[in-house]
Amino acid sequence: MVTAALAVLLLDQLSKNWAEAALDPATGGSPVKLVGGFEFRFAQNQGMAFSRFSSSGPIIGAIAVAIVVALLLFARTVRSMTGRVIIGIVIGGALGNLADRLARAPASGNTTGFLRGAVVDFIWTSWYPTFNVADAAIVVGGIALAILAWRTPDDPVTPDPDTPDAPDPEHSAA
Repeated sequence: MVTAALAVLLLDQLSKNWAEAALDPATGGSPVKLVGGFEFRFAQNQGMAFSRFSSSGPIIGAIAVAIVVALLLFARTVRSMTGRVIIGIVIGGALGNLADRLARAPASGNTTGFLRGAVVDFIWTSWYPTFNVADAAIVVGGIALAILAWRTPDDPVTPDPDTPDAPDPEHSAA
């Protein structure tokens, strides 16, 4: 789990640093066309998907911290390695965007302050909001967790030998 989280966090931050250096028009960068309508385009987002709640960076950051803590607590109950790796992927994504809010400057013209840094987005499609590696890890990991939870059978209930299934006539008060 920790290795998966660190791998996603590292890949996310390295890709964002590249995007900022290579794609930001302020540094002379320009979009890079890929196949199938995908492009690498520099964007900054201080909100959530679709740039909603752009002035709520501290609230979004607090929610991300709460989600990471909840996932860490949940991971203690997960027995499968696959489940733990998927949880690590989601945690790594959440930490990647949280790192941006903590360490990056806000987008031009936006309020500065704690957790008000702009998240760097750079993967563009014409049919989905611009996103980054962290966003992809959160979405794909969340879907994978849901599928894993849906497909994993409940553990069979093992009867407690000290608890009888039916009332014992010898011990009933009658």
